[in-house]
Amino acid sequence: MKEYRWATLGCGVIANQLAEALAKQGRTLYAVGNRTYEKAVAFAQKYHVEKVYNVIEDMFTDDNVDIIYISTPHNTHISYIIQALKNGKHVLCEKSITLNAQELQQAVELAKQNDVILAEAMTIYHMPIYQKLNEIIQSDILGKPRFIQVNFGSYKEYDMKNRFFNKNLAGGALLDIGVYALSFARWFFSQNPCHIVSQVKFAPTGVDEQAGILLMNEKQEMATVSLSLHAKQPKRGIAAFEKGYIEMEDYPRAEQATIYYTEQNKKEIIKMGKTEYALLYEVMDMEKAVSKQENVMYLQYSIDVMEQMTKLREQWGLKYPEEE
Repeated sequence: MKEYRWATLGCGVIANQLAEALAKQGRTLYAVGNRTYEKAVAFAQKYHVEKVYNVIEDMFTDDNVDIIYISTPHNTHISYIIQALKNGKHVLCEKSITLNAQELQQAVELAKQNDVILAEAMTIYHMPIYQKLNEIIQSDILGKPRFIQVNFGSYKEYDMKNRFFNKNLAGGALLDIGVYALSFARWFFSQNPCHIVSQVKFAPTGVDEQAGILLMNEKQEMATVSLSLHAKQPKRGIAAFEKGYIEMEDYPRAEQATIYYTEQNKKEIIKMGKTEYALLYEVMDMEKAVSKQENVMYLQYSIDVMEQMTKLREQWGLKYPEEE
């Protein structure tokens, strides 16, 4: 398979993990762009990146760039995605991929027009353990899905200038951590939920600080989701079926799951993949899709989850400045 040249837009924590993931394959990033040029230079020196852009927009027109990984704040994603896609670049964008469903639909149509791959960097869809669990579910040994419970609680410093609480940076629990919980639920649902009810607690800045969410689809499969930016919870997910249930700790980058078979009164521990390889699995799947070997980027799941989050914020009356 062709060795693709990656560029990273943004050089924060995720960009560092991307560079480290490529290094596991003996590869380096081709290019880096960042709003602060000096940070991009320091990043390039650290990871032996060949190209640093003085102007971010030059990344989109660089013929040497094949795939762009975008890890800037949520509210900047759509403008960068559009520029990249229009110039024929494949895009892997950090979650949440856009602010709302309308933005994502615009990006999806543009990707189709330019025959390029657009995907969300959602680790859940690429960790090998989830692929294994999907095989088990498809075998029907557990029966049909019935009920999903999933938590994600972080304890962030209660500083309203922090990006997590900053409305101007699309802060709030839903787009930052809720996207993981909803993606977990979507993986185990047989179809997208169409009924959504919730309760929300707002931070002083007006973003969602805490929420309880109840989902149900047309098959009456249900899920409960609890989120908080100011109360630590275990990242635990449980997917219950007719004949058993699956339990996962630290589900965003899980490498292990426990399956309880209720009819046989037994349990099985499944291990597959490694947490520290999460970004590498995303890179490998993205390159499979770009090379047209196999499209395993689950863009439809990202679309479904974005529709859920958009409906939730509409219920809450929460709009970001870009949406006013």
